[in-house]
Amino acid sequence: MKPFLILQLRPETDAADGEFAAFLDKGGLTAKDCHRIRLDQTDLPSDTDLSRYSGVIVGGGPGCVSDDPATKDPTEARIEAQILSLMPDITARDIPFMGCCYGIGILAHHLGARVAKGRFGEPVGVSRCRITDDGRGDPLLADLPDDFGAFVGHKEAAEELPQGCVQLLASDPCPMQMIRYGQNVYATQFHPEADGAGFADRIAIYRNHGYFPPDEIEDLMQSCRDADVFVPEIILRRFVDRYRR
Repeated sequence: MKPFLILQLRPETDAADGEFAAFLDKGGLTAKDCHRIRLDQTDLPSDTDLSRYSGVIVGGGPGCVSDDPATKDPTEARIEAQILSLMPDITARDIPFMGCCYGIGILAHHLGARVAKGRFGEPVGVSRCRITDDGRGDPLLADLPDDFGAFVGHKEAAEELPQGCVQLLASDPCPMQMIRYGQNVYATQFHPEADGAGFADRIAIYRNHGYFPPDEIEDLMQSCRDADVFVPEIILRRFVDRYRR
């Protein structure tokens, strides 16, 4: 099998390792099935050939595409530029892609859609997602519940449907919960790899990153552990199963 290219951008090692373990677990993958690159530590190789991979998975992180370039953290700016450098090839050749949280901002920005903070940001926790009419015909969503919970926590969001995309999932706070460009390029605002325990661990790591009032952390972590969230991982597993080759 060709490996999946997994690109990570979390500078916190415990967060990056936990996310990678979740991608393996929920995606039905082993470490040998993947080429993992932590872009906070390693540059994307200049000779990266996407035809050598079954697909590309981009994880989340604390950076925001919509941050002012003049004040953007240099490491985050470098990571963003390297991921964006792949997007013309991915969208032109319809290469299997799953962008998780940060990844939807990357895809939308590449396609010229407005990505911004404030209007459609969601607090850390569970968001109720519903399948759109277009979503019901998508192979990753077939026969799933029309409404289900997913773990979110983001300051920015795509404020419009990018040209050439279809809207697959929506929520009341954030219309663009999942989109698809072409037939194989997907992005979610939620975290399809996250379960309650893993998301609670992530909350502890990002306690002081401005996603929630720090004094609410214990209640927030417990609410995530108690949440009945299981459909998003099915979506991730279907992506992997559909494109592994």
